[in-house]
Amino acid sequence: MPLLVCSAQRCVYNDGMYCSRGDILVGGEKAEISGETCCTSFKKRTEMSGKSSMGTPSQKINVACEACECKYNKNRNCDAGKIDISGTSACKCEQTECSTFQK
Repeated sequence: MPLLVCSAQRCVYNDGMYCSRGDILVGGEKAEISGETCCTSFKKRTEMSGKSSMGTPSQKINVACEACECKYNKNRNCDAGKIDISGTSACKCEQTECSTFQK
């Protein structure tokens, strides 16, 4: 499991730059660059949702990956030691990306 740092502050699962979901899916099956990837697990936080009750925020997390061209994709799972999901002002998953993606 890679270390995960996530800057998608508007995501309901983001708790102090860590994820409380337990696992995420990085989308971008045909991605050639990081901007063509996204965290498909992103869910916008609303006033009603507040902080997620999904679980405890964790630095290590399971990361499934559809970005077949990424050098860290091993059998559709991320094999990087550390992964960065960016999207500080993201309001939907398409506004996030896996900054760790490398072809």
